Amino acid sequence: MPVNRVALTPLALLQRNARVFPTREAVVYGPGRWRYDAFYRRVCRLANGLRSLGLGRDSRVAVLAPNIPMTLEAHFGIPYTGGVIVAINTRLAPREVVYIIEHSGSEALLIDSAWLAGLESVWNELPRFRCVIVYHDPTVEAAPAWVPAGTIDYEAFLASAEDTEPPWPVEDEDQLIALDYTSGTTGKPKGVMYTHRSTCLNAIGNTLEAGLDRHGRYLWTLPMFHCNGWCFTWGVPAVGATSICLRAVDAAAIRDLIVAERVTHFCGAPIVLQMLAALPGADALRFQTPVRASTGGAPPSPTLIATMRRMNVEPAHLYGLTETHGPFIICEVQDEWLQLSLEAYAEKVARQGVAHLLAGEASLLDEQLRPVPADGRTLGEICLRGNTIMKGYYRDEAATAEAFRGGWFHSGDLGVLHPDGYVELRDRVKDIIISGGENISTIEVENALSAHPDIQEAAVVSRPDAKWGEVPVAFVVPKPGRQLSEADVIAFCRGRLAHFKCPKAVIFEPLPRTSTGKVQKFLLRERMWEGQSRRIRGA
Repeated sequence: MPVNRVALTPLALLQRNARVFPTREAVVYGPGRWRYDAFYRRVCRLANGLRSLGLGRDSRVAVLAPNIPMTLEAHFGIPYTGGVIVAINTRLAPREVVYIIEHSGSEALLIDSAWLAGLESVWNELPRFRCVIVYHDPTVEAAPAWVPAGTIDYEAFLASAEDTEPPWPVEDEDQLIALDYTSGTTGKPKGVMYTHRSTCLNAIGNTLEAGLDRHGRYLWTLPMFHCNGWCFTWGVPAVGATSICLRAVDAAAIRDLIVAERVTHFCGAPIVLQMLAALPGADALRFQTPVRASTGGAPPSPTLIATMRRMNVEPAHLYGLTETHGPFIICEVQDEWLQLSLEAYAEKVARQGVAHLLAGEASLLDEQLRPVPADGRTLGEICLRGNTIMKGYYRDEAATAEAFRGGWFHSGDLGVLHPDGYVELRDRVKDIIISGGENISTIEVENALSAHPDIQEAAVVSRPDAKWGEVPVAFVVPKPGRQLSEADVIAFCRGRLAHFKCPKAVIFEPLPRTSTGKVQKFLLRERMWEGQSRRIRGA
């Protein structure tokens, strides 16, 4: 090994903190609490147990479980064998799970018992695993409806393994540590390859940007399967902070844990913030401990940001994709913004911002890959390159080459660059509405709708129009107990937007979502365009 170089890996960060802060609280789950020395021994037991079954360098191990201690331990225990964690979206259909397990080549499965029943119908289609290890959650009263023969109890598996440190597994910092699968909304999900180096840098970068240190108490509202929890699965232990696991996202449980556990940080899509804001009594709720909420997946409206600040929750706006390990861009708050009115401040931080400390470079490029002017008006595609871009798509060289064309990762998102160098997302390429030759940002219209005091959330898509080609339509969810009419909503927008940008129709119904809380606007758009073709810029 060279004197002046060691391989970057998040595994080293846990090992260091288990030795330096052995008595600090590492994990909280229900009544259970584990110190860092105990957490590290459990990780070592998991790694040694898997190694004893013949799993090692490059072995894929699938994990199908919610935000429980096993999932967090697996993010270290599997890579400690030299293997690759495949954290699977818990909301996928059984055959989608089968596809990911087969495509990834997973040789073993760690699963929460509550998810066994969902796989019963496809169990015979799964490959022959070396082992299936089942976590029986002590906080869940109901016994699993079905348990296949030959499975191993997770706690018994750990108890039977040694807790000695396994051999150091990282020979090359560019070896894989994780395979994360995209949502697959336009076809089969793609396997996104993460390395030890990229996850280490993203974990450190995100925790630095979030202001998370060993005194932090991080609530797991973001799914650990989603970009490996934006790499906070590795980042929280890296700084010696406390992970507070939450099995299911529930607004009242989040509120209660923030108070009881003195939570300082959590992450999630804006829907998590909206759920908090919609709680009974939320207007009078202000947390005693300041909370930093990193949010991404969709731009939070200025109205939502202002509401959170009144609750002593400071939203940190992020932007990224599965291909960038989650957050790549963050809206860094300037000191002078703190002197602005709440509304003006919210307008500033609703933008996406700049590349985080260790991410790399973000640019707005036109179709010839030329930078667009920093005028806050000219649209360009958000293109990225740097340390936390994926290694590529697993077993898909053509898709990798397309995503990396011209020496940039192409996000497919459109935005503008402001004179201060901050990026502002305007739309997905497929979401931008071109009405009578004028570009309409659906996000701009959604922000206007969200300012209505009776609207909880809204999504805007296009529909065909004989005169203008296409026009905006709004899908709106009123706040509980509030009554709205289409005329009220359109009139409200006309007071805030150019009339051609205002919705031509308003539909009141719940919004379809992905498993990570993103609104599935493509489903709404498909309804509007059923039986007709739509030409998309860049398509």
